[in-house]
Amino acid sequence: MNVQLAKTDLDWRHIGTIDDIKPQGARKVRWGDMTIAVFRTGADAIFALEDRCPHKNGPLSEGIVHDGCVTCPLHNWVIRLEDGTAQGADEGSTRSYPVRIDGRDIYISLG
Repeated sequence: MNVQLAKTDLDWRHIGTIDDIKPQGARKVRWGDMTIAVFRTGADAIFALEDRCPHKNGPLSEGIVHDGCVTCPLHNWVIRLEDGTAQGADEGSTRSYPVRIDGRDIYISLG
């Protein structure tokens, strides 16, 4: 499901609720030309990363979420959800975005 971000205040954008994302799943949101992947872990932690693997720009939103990471569906790079860094012997990172939860509502900061 794609969502266009709506401005709610100066920094934070409401993108939906935690219930909009399956456990160990993701959803995509668009901001201008950029796509952001918002992930939900099995423990209901929420993270937001630019939807591009640092290796070959694979769609992280289509990857497998596990152990606080997502595995890129193209070449199996493992990216840490907390900060977007590649794990293991791989090097690189993708941009991460701060997330705020208010009740069940999810907000991300693009600033």
